[in-house]
Amino acid sequence: MIKTVTVIGLGNMGRGMALTLHRAGFTVQGSDIAAEARERLAAEGIATAPPEALEASEAYVLSLPTSAHVCEVLEQRPGLLSRAPTDSLIVDTSTSDPVASRQLAKTVTEAGLCWLDAPVSGGPSGAHSGQLGMLVGGTTATLERARPLLEAMAARITHVGEAGSGHVVKLANNYLCAAHLLTTAEAVAMARRAGVDPEACLDGLNSGSGRSAVSEVNFPRWILSGDFDSGFTTGLMRKDLRLARQTARDLGLTDGLLEQVVESWHDERQGLDDAEDFNRITARLLESADRHAASREEENPA
Repeated sequence: MIKTVTVIGLGNMGRGMALTLHRAGFTVQGSDIAAEARERLAAEGIATAPPEALEASEAYVLSLPTSAHVCEVLEQRPGLLSRAPTDSLIVDTSTSDPVASRQLAKTVTEAGLCWLDAPVSGGPSGAHSGQLGMLVGGTTATLERARPLLEAMAARITHVGEAGSGHVVKLANNYLCAAHLLTTAEAVAMARRAGVDPEACLDGLNSGSGRSAVSEVNFPRWILSGDFDSGFTTGLMRKDLRLARQTARDLGLTDGLLEQVVESWHDERQGLDDAEDFNRITARLLESADRHAASREEENPA
């Protein structure tokens, strides 16, 4: 039974997972290269340490931006390949390059450690509440050993195959999410221009086969409300889409809609900075539809 866990990467997601594991009764240690991230978690009652001063754990949960950062944690700072106890567990919850993940998984197991790639969905709120969705790649035996740890963080755990498979499916998921944001925004904008209220349009979509998590959750929670505070940035979605495109190209898939979706998300006319909430990709279309509808109402008052 795993009892001691180190969470490396204390951003929006890692901090939430550390707090959730702590509440579930695990002995948790947090680490981040940023002192302010460590200090914030320490103020919430969890032990923290810089990477070079980590104490040994039975499991290490990585929540990092890219495969390159995962590689750095494994090979350089803190260098888990040489510092982690034999048979300890590495769980990569990042959204990473599947090719790199498979190579890292091989390196990890050759070093006498265990590997799972387990990218997550559900955002910071899911991380803080233990209600994440988790796509797991790795051996069945390692998954079963890790299950109590994963169940403390996730409401849905789906084993999708061998090492790297979790990251493949996560990229596929994020591609669909990115596409749904564009297509749903177009559908709502079309309805708005035709005089249909956006909320009424969404009610209709969500009663039919056109519904998605984007229409059911993103639009009412972050888009129509104008909050745009999901905790996931445009830059991260763009990064994931580039990874998805590269994965598709490596597999000889070059003629699909993915290329168009990637280009749309990188179109400078969107006027979106990488730091902005990813749901803002819808703003240009919806604002144009609102202006058109307002002009039409002025010309044809009731």
